[in-house]
Parts: sequence; structure tokens; C-alpha cells
Amino acid sequence: MIHLDPLSPEWDCPLGSKDLEEEECPWGGGSGLPPPGCFPGSWRHDVGLDCKGSPEGAEAQAGTVYYYSLLQSCLQQAGLPETQDRSQVPRTGCPGAEVTLCILGSPSTFLSVLLEGGVQSPGNMLLCLSPAWLTKVPAPGQPGEAALLVSKAVSFHPGGLTFLDDFVPPRRATYFLAGLGLGSCWGREAAELARDLTCPTGASAELARLLEDRLLTRRLLAQQGGVVVPATLAFTYKPPVLLRGGDASQGLRLVELSGKEGQETLVKEEVGAFLLSEALGDALQVAVKLSGWRWRGRQALRLYPRAELGTVVDTVLALLEKLEEEESVLVEAVCPPARLPFPGSPPPGPELAVRICAVVCRTQGDRPLLSKVVCGVGRGDRPLRHQSSLPLTLEVALAQCGLGEAAQVAVVRRRVKAAAEAALAAVLALETGLSAEQRGGRRARTDFLGVDFALTVAGGALTPVALELNGCLCLEACGALEGLWAAPRRGPAAEAAASAPLVETMLRRSARCLMEGRQLLLIGAGGVSKKFVWEAARDYGLKLHLVESDPNHFASQLVQTFIHFDVTEHRRDEENARLLAELVRARGLQLDGCFSYWDDCLVLTALLCQELGLPCNPPAAMRLAKQKSRTQLHLLRRHGPPWPAPSLHAVPCCPLESEADVERAIRQVPLPGVMKLEFGAGAVGVRLVEDAPQCHEHFSRIARDLQGEADHPGIGLGWGNAMLLMEFVEGTEHDVDLVLFGGRLLAAFVSDNGPTRLPGFTETAACMPTGLAPEQEAQLVQAAFRCCLGCGLLDGVFNVELKLTRAGPRLIEINPRMGGFYLRDWILELYGVDLFLAAAMVACGLRPALPTHPRARGHLKGDASCLSSPSQPGSARLH
Repeated sequence: MIHLDPLSPEWDCPLGSKDLEEEECPWGGGSGLPPPGCFPGSWRHDVGLDCKGSPEGAEAQAGTVYYYSLLQSCLQQAGLPETQDRSQVPRTGCPGAEVTLCILGSPSTFLSVLLEGGVQSPGNMLLCLSPAWLTKVPAPGQPGEAALLVSKAVSFHPGGLTFLDDFVPPRRATYFLAGLGLGSCWGREAAELARDLTCPTGASAELARLLEDRLLTRRLLAQQGGVVVPATLAFTYKPPVLLRGGDASQGLRLVELSGKEGQETLVKEEVGAFLLSEALGDALQVAVKLSGWRWRGRQALRLYPRAELGTVVDTVLALLEKLEEEESVLVEAVCPPARLPFPGSPPPGPELAVRICAVVCRTQGDRPLLSKVVCGVGRGDRPLRHQSSLPLTLEVALAQCGLGEAAQVAVVRRRVKAAAEAALAAVLALETGLSAEQRGGRRARTDFLGVDFALTVAGGALTPVALELNGCLCLEACGALEGLWAAPRRGPAAEAAASAPLVETMLRRSARCLMEGRQLLLIGAGGVSKKFVWEAARDYGLKLHLVESDPNHFASQLVQTFIHFDVTEHRRDEENARLLAELVRARGLQLDGCFSYWDDCLVLTALLCQELGLPCNPPAAMRLAKQKSRTQLHLLRRHGPPWPAPSLHAVPCCPLESEADVERAIRQVPLPGVMKLEFGAGAVGVRLVEDAPQCHEHFSRIARDLQGEADHPGIGLGWGNAMLLMEFVEGTEHDVDLVLFGGRLLAAFVSDNGPTRLPGFTETAACMPTGLAPEQEAQLVQAAFRCCLGCGLLDGVFNVELKLTRAGPRLIEINPRMGGFYLRDWILELYGVDLFLAAAMVACGLRPALPTHPRARGHLKGDASCLSSPSQPGSARLH
């Protein structure tokens, strides 16, 4: 027998023994002071746990000390250093302009999340050990909602470093997650703090009540998710609205009671039919328990042989007397453990059962993703509970029970993954139909879920059966499994933490919180390929003001303000920047930032930002990156220190403005070479030239056919039609998309380009993530990073094209804006990172909320389609 609840001849929680609404502290015995010296270990106790301006009573202070000691014990067992007290020197920051991920809960429950947050967003993952460290203040302009301020917290940093910090002024939470389950001695305070916040929340008391209702969740999983659940007979008294009516579910029988007394005949008939029904399958026992928020974790429960009709009926009738509205009595089949074949003779001893716990997280686009599976193994004739069995991997757990064949283990893992992800999908679908009040606030969402499974045999196949949903217990179990490889006994460190997708979701939602309502000026609308911009801006709550040359551009109807202004003559960018600044001031626009993703407008944007005093790279740096020969020649002169220097990646070249320049270039640049437009875009005009006649021929052709913007709009001819000749380098071609802030590399994404068709360098294919070895990938990232820094590009989203040669990476060109065509969509799909949002944050002077080491969740490949142009027939790009 396997079950999550303790099963014994006596009640686990004697009926009427205590007020079940009373919150029980984790040290047991109801409220009261925790015993001194709860945890073995050595750490300082003279730390500043008091929060200035929020005094605590003796009992609350003791609880704070308890949780601080628990944190130190967890860190010590994980081989991590003791928390350092920095509270005597308050930390200063920029409230409302920095990511603040705040958790209020037990350190042992959330340790995995806290440590992962310290890696992905150093110093921004905060643990509050007392509700007194937090304050809700009314949010201006948002009636009924409040901002959450953090005055004191333990901050987490890479390497498991932690600091006890005071914040003056308080930090403003951009994401809040509270532990609302059993074991929190301030559940009411946590529930109130989480309600109706302006920042995103990953849990609320209202949502927790829904997920803790076993009857509701079982029906939800069976009907909406197609997940196998135990056969269940439920007697419910005045059921909640979500349980009323609806279609019947296979194996689930709901009996609505008009009263709690006089139900003997009905109960006997229903129980008798249930015990004889085929829905119970091979189950030999049934469990009787209570379901509802009051009974979470403390269920009064008994286990009976399936044949004992009378005792089951008597137990149900006794429990009916204890029901309140929206509570239920459940009679459920106890799933028999799967009998797995042992190679050879089975080992002596009792039969073993497996409990499977899966953590699944909500990712980009509200898609569920299984992040980790952890198991417990125990005697088949005794119950298995969280915290009463050692955490094991699925492979080890199944092997201990006799299933060691890799293919069969893989089948079980796939079934667990499908069921767990379907469970979260069903919960998310339910939440979309709830009002803000029903969810506990308009920003309250379930971002992660724990699903407990029994492994049994159904229809001749090993089948995971979902027993219940929870979050914190499964998360803690996964953290305990990861803790097996605590320093200095490092194990499979490359495996992602269970909480990695959750932290990425926290950061993603924080970015939305920081950017909602920001006013941005966008220079240049672009074409149809940039249609996603307007959809994304609406989704993120950005208020865009557009400057565009085309008065009839479709985007003119999609922005707050449309300014028609001819920006195509780039040799007048300085003058145009001054004129645009006057227009912006005349219209009274209160801008948070200004940016562009359109090649032609990048220098103008930098000049305009300078006029308006908005964050941006220096115009000189943008000019340097815009002109391809200047980029290469400048970097060739950058020999360091530090080393490796950017000169190692630059390629010899020569600018071309006349036929005489062509002759000079032929003598300076080894042939074969590559000839292209100085300010070109879209690979128009690029050609491999193998000798002097080809050089002269191609130069003359471009000078004749591409003289101005009207000849081919949008490829940079507003800057003129000057060209360059650069050395041709052999190697594989790659794109590196970077996010930089303050000269620091925040994220990098490498993609591989297929072999190009010569002589026009037509793209044929691309794939992401890169198939290169990690060292080669790192070399490309560092080369792209060094080249950007070498040109003075310190802040922004940049696309760098390189070739990987046998001598290392060589620069093709720097595009000082986010990658075009398919790159933004691919990166969003694979990594959950939106380069558009990152660029908008940098434009506002905000550090993008990005994971430090985002992990690809798939692999994308694409073939090119031809887009011909007058000067370059058959040039191609991916969609």
C-alpha cells in the first residue's frame, strides 16, 4: 500500500482534539515559544533580527530566531557559509527600478529556490523570516491594490553566500511568494500580505484553498487533464461552486448532501455500490478521510479492507458530523504497489512501494514544464509520506524495486512528465476563468506545482496515479535530493535545479512588473517582420510613441503618439535629432526611454537620447559600429590590455569610395575577399570577389544600381553607397545575440548558420542552440563581448556575426540592435527571454531581469527561403 497520509489503526488527528483553524508552528504543539537549541551546529546568535519600526512580541521574536537558526542549519548541512550580518550598515538602492524577488516562508522549504535565485539574479533573491520585515502601502492610482516593501531580508548570492540586510529606503517587491501551507506559524499574515498586490505573486490563500481541496483537484485533473486519479466516492456538504454540476468523471462519484444527519441509508447504498464497482480495480483497501482547507496535512484517516462495508459506512457517518460547508468525506481506493519483476529471485523482506513526486513550473507562454522528479521508497504495507523517506532519483527508486531496464524507466518518466504537465495545465486553465477576487488579486497566479503520484499497474501498464497536488512539500523534497551533492562532495552539478524554471518565471514576471506603463519613444517602425513589436508592447503594457517616415504606416494606429518625420537622410542626423527633441518637448511627452531596432535609425536614436538626457550608448560608439570598415580597423588597433584583445578577432579591410580606392584595396587586402556596402543591411550587395576584375565589376555595379534610399529602401543607402573590401575567412558562420548592461554581459545566445551559397553569401539554414562544443561556444561569446566593449557599446541588445575559424572567432560585423528575422522569436521560444523587452528595459536605464545561465528547452532548425533583390538575386533569410 502506498499513500501520502499516515495510515494506522488510530486516527492521525483525533477528531475535536483542537481548533483546526489554529495555526500550528513548525516546532509543534500549537502556538508558543520554540524550544531553545532546536538545531545542532555552531553559528553566531548576536545578529540583528529586529526590524526598526516594526517591533515584534516575544512569541514572534522567538519564531524569527527559530527560522534564522533553521536557515543556518540548512546552509551548514549544504556545506555553505554562515550568513553574514550587514544590517548595521543599511543597503541603499533604487526602489521601483530594480528586481526584488521576495519569499516569506520556511528556509528548508524554499532553500532550492533561494540558492538558484542567488545564482540567476545575485542579491535580488530575498528571504524574509518574519512578516514584520514587510509592509504593504497603498499604490497610487491603483485603488484596492498595494505595493509590498521589504525593510529587512536575507539576500542570496552566487556560491551560496547570504547576507542579513536592512534596506533604507525599503526595496519594492517585484515578485512575492509566500509559504501558505501547514507549518507556517504566520499563515494569516502571509495570506494578507499576498492579497491584492501590484507586484506578481506566485501563491495566494485563495488559490491555495482550491489546490488543497482534493475532491476539486481530482475532478479537475480527471476531466480537464486526462490524468489518472484514484477511484473516489465523495460525500460533500454544500459543495463549492466549482464542484456543483458538471459532467461526471470516470472513477469519481460525487454525492451532494442536503444535511449531515439522517443519511444512513444513502451512505450505505453509495458505499456498498462503490466497494463492489470495477472502478476500484485490484485495490484491496480503501481509505476514508476528510477533504477541505481545514484538514490540510492533518486528515483524520483510516484504512480498511475493501470487504468491510459496515466499518467503512460507520466511519463515513462519524465524519459527516464534523463537516462544515464546502468540505467532503472521501472514500478512495488505495492503489496497490506495482509488482516489479526482479532479475533472478526477489530479495528477502517486505514488498516495496514507490512514491513519485514531480515539480512542474509555468514557463513562457503559460506552458507547463516538468523540472524534476524525486521519489521515496518504503515498505508496501506501510504509508509513505514526505519527510519520512529518503529522496531518491527515479532511476534509483525503480531499481530498488526491481525495475532497472533503462527503456522501461524512460517510459515511466515520460508518463510522469505528461501527467504532471497536464495537471498544471488544468490548474492554469481553471485560473483563467476565475476573477481577480477569486484568485486573491489580479496578479496572483500558480507558478509551480507539486504532484504526488503512486506507481501502480493499470491495464497491464505501469501507471502514475495522481494522489494530490502540493507545492512546498514537493519542492522541499527536490531540494533535499539536490542537497545530497552538497559541497565539498560535488556530484552531478550540471543537472538543473528543480527551481530553475520557477526562478526564470519570477524574473520574467518581475520584468513585466517593472516595465508596465513605461513611456518609450521608438525611432523607425520597420516592416512586416517587426509586427511582433506592437503585439509585445500591448502584452507588456508599454506605452509607445513612434517616429516614422511613412505617414501611412500601419503602426501609426497602434501607438500612443505618432510623429511623422523624415529620418531617411542620415547625413543630417545631428540636425534631425535637435528637431525631434523640440517636437518631443512641444508635445509634452514624459519619456522613460528611447530606442530603435531599425539599422538606419540607430545613430539618430543615440543623438536624440543625448539631446533628451535619456540612457543610451554614445553616438560615437553607434557610428563606429554602424560603419563596417571603421569597426574592423578600430578593433585591429585594440591590442589590450586586457588580453585576449579585440584585435585578435578583427579582419583586415579597406574602405572604398572610388575606383582608385579599389586599386589600393586590392594591394592591401589578400584575395579572395568580400565586398559589401559600408552601411548595408540584409546582406544586399555582398559578394565574394576572387580577383581584380571582379572587384572593379562589382564596385561599378553597386555604384550604378544603388545610389540612394529610393533604389532600395531600408538597407542603409541614406548613409550613401560607399563600400569596403575585407579579407575572406574560412570557417563556420554564427550569430551571437548579447544583452549588456553597464558593460556587463547579462546573457548570450549562439546560433549556427548553415553553409552559405557563394558568391552572394545566401543563407541556407540555421539552428539553435549551437551544436558547438562548450569551449568553442564560450570563445564565440567572449569574442562578441570583447568586440562590443572595444567599440564602446556598453548597454543594449546587440547582434554580432562571426566566423569560427581554425585560429578562433573572426568578426564579420556588429549590428548594434537586437537580432532580426527569426532570432527574437527563436530565443523567446527556446529560452523564454524576450530580446525586445530586454532592449526596452535597457533603454529605460533598468537592468534587464534575465537568468544568468538560461537553458534551452528544445532545438530549432530552419531552412532559408529566397527573397530576391535588384543587387543580390537570391539573397535569403529565415522566417
